[in-house]
Amino acid sequence: MASKGTVRTGTAGWVYAPWRGSFFPPGLVQKKELAYAASRLTSIEINATFRANQKPESFARWAGETPEGFRFAVKGPQLVTHVRRLRNCRQELANFFASGPLALGERLGPFIWQLPPNLAFDAESLSGFLDLLPRTLDAYQGLAGEADGTRTPFLEAGAVSTIRHAIEPRHESFDDPAANALFARHNVARVIADTLERPARELTADFAYCRLQGPARPDATGYTQADIAGWAETMGGWRDAGHDVFAYFVHEDKLHAPANAIALRRALGIALPDD
Repeated sequence: MASKGTVRTGTAGWVYAPWRGSFFPPGLVQKKELAYAASRLTSIEINATFRANQKPESFARWAGETPEGFRFAVKGPQLVTHVRRLRNCRQELANFFASGPLALGERLGPFIWQLPPNLAFDAESLSGFLDLLPRTLDAYQGLAGEADGTRTPFLEAGAVSTIRHAIEPRHESFDDPAANALFARHNVARVIADTLERPARELTADFAYCRLQGPARPDATGYTQADIAGWAETMGGWRDAGHDVFAYFVHEDKLHAPANAIALRRALGIALPDD
């Protein structure tokens, strides 16, 4: 029997002013917000990497503020997804991977590539991009070693052993079996969005990546207790089948994203010391 996977739940980012006094306790200083969030969530997407490459020291500091077992997802840069639009982006990928994500060590989770809404499915360009993505540590270090020299590539693997990727297509043309076949061939997780437009829950990799933006019900304004229970049942099934699951609440109702992530974690029977 396959060993069980692990479910981690969280939010996109941890800096959000309306959480101060709601999720974060009144008076908590901003430099302690990540540590507080990581005591109640089990994963967070790093979004700063979308706008600009970060430094190894930043990744190492973030890792040091989180407990054992915590994982960060790292968003790929807009230079690759929105400027290059997945084409002719080998140099940009090398620079990104060289910038220091490996400094997260064992806290490194999947890389998440969010495509622009107007980027249509093109089998040739998608296949070429997926071919470039490193899925082993050796391949990662090899590509990062091609960085353009603006800074010394950070290649120290530390406790990193797994390189994973998820892609969030947002154009309707990706609702094509050929797209999912490409993702599956490369063991890349197609993001599960939980929206009316994209309610599918098909797994294309040996792990699941959910950016929960629904729920996929007409007139829904937020996730209810019943919605959370339903997702706990679905994700628990994936976990029990041996899949790791990364689930982030990125609904427009961002104020309640931490509470939803905590509720989902508890519904799955996952307790943390500060509960």
